[in-house]
Amino acid sequence: MTLKLQTIIVSTRPGRVGPAVARWFDEFARRHGRFEARLVDLAQFALPVFDEPNHPSLQKYEHAHTKQWSESVAEADAYVFVTPEYNYNPPPSFYNALNYVYKEWNYKPCGFVSYGGVSGGLRATQIAKQLVTTLRMMPMVEGVMVPFVARSIDEQGSFQSNELIDNSANAMLGELHRWAEALKSMRQPT
Repeated sequence: MTLKLQTIIVSTRPGRVGPAVARWFDEFARRHGRFEARLVDLAQFALPVFDEPNHPSLQKYEHAHTKQWSESVAEADAYVFVTPEYNYNPPPSFYNALNYVYKEWNYKPCGFVSYGGVSGGLRATQIAKQLVTTLRMMPMVEGVMVPFVARSIDEQGSFQSNELIDNSANAMLGELHRWAEALKSMRQPT
């Protein structure tokens, strides 16, 4: 069975460049061929600030938006979060989306494609890696960093990669696949 990878656009703000970067990575992952790739846009779920009355670990969801988000997250064996950096952190929408569900994230690997200015989102990724471990996710050491992202967006709004970024994406996808395979047995019901 082919492992399923979700590339999740975590920025939800108007005017974001995340979709362009995420479309590039999703296509790259499809060509890589080790995963069944799916692009997920967090903005389409329109999650309000966490509004479930029960703790996420109980999986007693009352709202339709939570049930839809839960189903989406549960489908994947691995994730790549495409994130900008806001004040050295991932955007609030990322934190909120992670906190909506719990067991759906457990024992799955994740990677990060970060973008921004001079730091390329690295500081946000370091914070995000700490957070995902509390959800029993395994963040990859390898990652993709895009500094000065605006310079990589062409006139049509498409992201233009380069050899360094492609090499980073290859390395991360290889490790994601290894970890997804290794963690598969831990995701089986006991």
